[in-house]
Amino acid sequence: MLVFGAVTRLERADALCAAIAAQLRGLEHQPPGIERHAALVGILLKVGELVQGLLDIEFEKGAVDDVSAWRHIGSLLLLDLARLVVQSWRQELEGPLAVPPRVTALLVHLRVPCSLCVSEAEGYSFYGLYPECYAEAAMRSGLAANTTVIGLRSIGTSLSAMVAASIGAAEPVTLRPAGPPFQKRIAVAPRLSHRLLRDPTARFAIVDEGPGLSGSSFGSVADWLEDHGVGTRHIHFFPGHKGGLGPESSSCHRKRWAASPHHVLDADDLLLEGCHGLASWVTELIGPLERPLEDISAGVWRKAIREDHRAWPVVDRRFERRKFLAHTTDGTWLVKFAGLGDVGQRKLLKARLLAEAGFTPPVAGLCHGFLVERWIAGRPVAPSEFRQTKFVEHLGRYLAFRARSLPRPATSGASLSKLCEMATVNTKEALGTAAALRLKALLGNAERYERFLKPVDTDNRLHRWEWLAGGDRGFLKTDALDHSAAHDLVGRQDIAWDLAGAGVELGLSVEQLADLRAVVSEGCSRDLNPNLQAVLELCYLAFQLGLWISAKPTGSADEVPRLDATASRYAKLLVRRLEADGM
Repeated sequence: MLVFGAVTRLERADALCAAIAAQLRGLEHQPPGIERHAALVGILLKVGELVQGLLDIEFEKGAVDDVSAWRHIGSLLLLDLARLVVQSWRQELEGPLAVPPRVTALLVHLRVPCSLCVSEAEGYSFYGLYPECYAEAAMRSGLAANTTVIGLRSIGTSLSAMVAASIGAAEPVTLRPAGPPFQKRIAVAPRLSHRLLRDPTARFAIVDEGPGLSGSSFGSVADWLEDHGVGTRHIHFFPGHKGGLGPESSSCHRKRWAASPHHVLDADDLLLEGCHGLASWVTELIGPLERPLEDISAGVWRKAIREDHRAWPVVDRRFERRKFLAHTTDGTWLVKFAGLGDVGQRKLLKARLLAEAGFTPPVAGLCHGFLVERWIAGRPVAPSEFRQTKFVEHLGRYLAFRARSLPRPATSGASLSKLCEMATVNTKEALGTAAALRLKALLGNAERYERFLKPVDTDNRLHRWEWLAGGDRGFLKTDALDHSAAHDLVGRQDIAWDLAGAGVELGLSVEQLADLRAVVSEGCSRDLNPNLQAVLELCYLAFQLGLWISAKPTGSADEVPRLDATASRYAKLLVRRLEADGM
């Protein structure tokens, strides 16, 4: 099934350097505390993206990692910033912080007029992966300062700097695993190879998030090291979780993984333990907590809205964010992971705009990756209400506001041709070749609608369980921030994508859809093409079908029936559409 996609954006290296320099100047005027620390981590992450983009330009020229000026300068810059983050963390976010003069000087050398393809790290954006976890794991590892630290691009660019800074090692080296997803390999030029292997007594720390389905990125570096005479006992892994390699891993990689030392600290150990964790950050925003944070991650939030588990909506754990309830004398607040650095700041801005317009719950603020907004214990909107004029008009105003007033997402979305390809592939896998051929014929030359497309910050998730009755406008949208910049294939789209999704999810009639389209068109001051909407509806159905089928292997035993029922619903709707069009 085609479900996932890379989250990338284009940046100018010189503009990125200018933004980093401005943030560094602002850091000097911030008082001690979690906001200053979060800003510092954000700068580290942004420099990591800058260095990753520059090194990938060099890598693409010869499909090999080599020694270079950009590599040397970028590694020193990252190491200096990582040392500052470690210092801030060790002194419990208090005390003075002085940016070394070398940081500014090094940054000037990377201010080049070229375009970068920056990969947004999934761990920092979606999975609640904190660089401080790697610092703590490194400090507890017992590794010496002569350890050679190797980070895997992209996220390993900044994570490896945290490991090196925490054990007093020299600047890390980053490598780009390449090749098929489950058979990654690295290519290292002789000069860089000599640098990596020059100390025969050194241990090697391999740093990345994951491992995922195969662990082949970790394995590719370990394979290379063993091929060059490094013993397995000298290889240490710094992963993002304590689990093993996934089902697509090779037997030799599994054997090595089981025998090699791993150094990992769970995010919960960082966030929920100690006196300067998440609870203390949240307290600064909303006041003292009446009791410990209540974990409602991985679908547990459903208990808070519906006691009867038989009425629970379906959950896809792959896209669930870490979330808690914070209880104060002033009420209950939702504390949800939104992303570190710029990702979190962009979502904070979006949350405030939507809340001020009355479409989503009020927002208290952002604390180092977690967005804090009012928990509304409202009544779920009844199915019959979705087809009432009052709701259709509200939905139209909401979608028009998103298209008109929200900043355009920094990341891109799938092209119309890519959406059609996804629809054909998913339909073939789920419903067979005949259905896929019917769909392909029905889509026809969909590219003819490209000229109508105006990508905006679409909601991408208009499912029935996403709506509450309440608020000044009569209805509130939940979970309205993440999905146009998620790590799925869809990304930002024309607002017609949300019109198609609304029709499918809310069971709107042809007439109701026409009314909705009219409200959105008026609010956006543009005509919306109904034929484009029809094409996107087919793509939407095929995407949802693939999404929920592919979620089944990760679902718990009690979730599988819901996943099956949800996938079956989309399959029936898609078949009905194919048959209704006389195919």
